Amino acid sequence: MSPFLLTRTLPEDATDAALRSDVLHGLTRTPKELPPKWFYDARGSELFEEITRLPEYYPTRAEREILIARAAEIAAASGARTLVELGSGSSEKTRHLLDALPGLHSYVPVDVSESALTGAAKALLEERPSLNIHALIADFTRGLALPDTPGPRLVAFLGGTIGNLLPDERAAFLRSVRSLMNPGDSLLLGTDLVKDEEVLVRAYDDAAGVTAAFNKNVLSVLARELGADVDPDDFDHVALWDPAQEWIEMRLRARSALTVKIPELDLAVPFEAGEEMRTEVSAKFRQEGVRSELADADLELTNWWTDTEGRFALCLATAS
Repeated sequence: MSPFLLTRTLPEDATDAALRSDVLHGLTRTPKELPPKWFYDARGSELFEEITRLPEYYPTRAEREILIARAAEIAAASGARTLVELGSGSSEKTRHLLDALPGLHSYVPVDVSESALTGAAKALLEERPSLNIHALIADFTRGLALPDTPGPRLVAFLGGTIGNLLPDERAAFLRSVRSLMNPGDSLLLGTDLVKDEEVLVRAYDDAAGVTAAFNKNVLSVLARELGADVDPDDFDHVALWDPAQEWIEMRLRARSALTVKIPELDLAVPFEAGEEMRTEVSAKFRQEGVRSELADADLELTNWWTDTEGRFALCLATAS
């Protein structure tokens, strides 16, 4: 096997088609919304990396703390010979797992970005020339076929990204992950936990305004990719806690009445003064809720680890 294989499961124009569909449907519904994946062009990815270093934004530090402290336990419990990472990005956090899995044969990073996959693979192979990497250009929310690699497999979904999915989407996602798993395989899931509202809101509305710039970056994506005549300065960043749903919502609020014209879609989108468009949901979890959602997908929670302050959790689940 070559040390690096790259398989594209998305058509070349899949990203453009998905953006057009999401904008057309999201901006013509009430209330308006866009999926958070459109934050992440090159500039958005840079901004998010900056967010992870902010004093207010604890999830990345908390998850890294768990990975460093518990990687050996995760490795022992999973016995994985293949590590599959969904939404792998730069694969930076994954290094803690790679180092802890002595019998690891293959790493399968899955991401929509070819440049992220190739860049991460190059860096990993320089450090670990014996590692086999089979990268997949794929959208893990739309079904996935994994390459033929030795088991047991450990499927990792880190960063609390599952919180960006609505409850029905989470259920469908977990069922799809379960369908990939054979007896002996495990899922390693990162979840941000319910905590004090002030702490949560600060994490999504930092004093330096980096998250505000990140939120508004979606408007720059619309302008560049679809020709939208939108000015990010016409919108305010909003982050609020919904105690009933136990999630943070990020929104963009129009400062005045305006119309956003999107020539590529032959679309004119009116906003009233103060009207809000939802750009992200970030659900927070409790252990029993995670256990229940996993059980609904025929997955059994077997291990639960948190950082020392109990802010974030990694859990291991197996096919039940």
